[in-house]
Amino acid sequence: MSLEQRKNWGGNHKILSGIISKPEAHATAAALFLELHSALYASVINSGQQPTFEDSLWSNLSESTLRSYPVYTPGSHNSIVWHIWHSARIEDITMNILGADREQVLHSEQYAERLQTPFIHSGNGMNDQEVAAFSAEVNIGALAAYRSAVAGRTRSIISALQPGQFEAKATPAQFSRVLEEKAVLETEQWLLDYWGGKTLAGLVLMPATRHNFVHLNKAMRVKQKLQK
Repeated sequence: MSLEQRKNWGGNHKILSGIISKPEAHATAAALFLELHSALYASVINSGQQPTFEDSLWSNLSESTLRSYPVYTPGSHNSIVWHIWHSARIEDITMNILGADREQVLHSEQYAERLQTPFIHSGNGMNDQEVAAFSAEVNIGALAAYRSAVAGRTRSIISALQPGQFEAKATPAQFSRVLEEKAVLETEQWLLDYWGGKTLAGLVLMPATRHNFVHLNKAMRVKQKLQK
């Protein structure tokens, strides 16, 4: 994804922000979401019609670059694998538990075991030793598959929504599930408070689109620094 394409993505995201809560614009908003979302994920998600931001990240990316930690870049020193995993975990939690009250992809498709790491939470609140361990041990093939599976689930959830449902909010029981399933560490209550103030429209805008975009940018900066 070129700089111009990223700018266009940001402009279209602003348009989505302005219409997503309007029931009369539901079909347009859902279609625009799918367009923006597919641009962030590997092209297998959008039938390979054009290269995506994730395609650009994975292209000619070495394993040593993927796992390198720490890498000091503006706004982050985390590894590329951490950024990929964290953004996928956040989307899995918000779209499936808080949005659709469904089982997380992490568990329904056994990725908790396939990723070969003990970390099952969102990634928030990890210390340096934990990020280093995760970066060294995570199964990269399973990570790429998990990210694609999360994207596919999100797209099916949004495609099935009816006008007005973007204004729904998660219930206390759904927020309890997040903690019961250890999807967010108890020390990170601020994150639950943040999500608690959002409708589904808000969760779609941040994290399901904007949050992914931000972390892909951070991951790309790591790649550019290490593979000039």
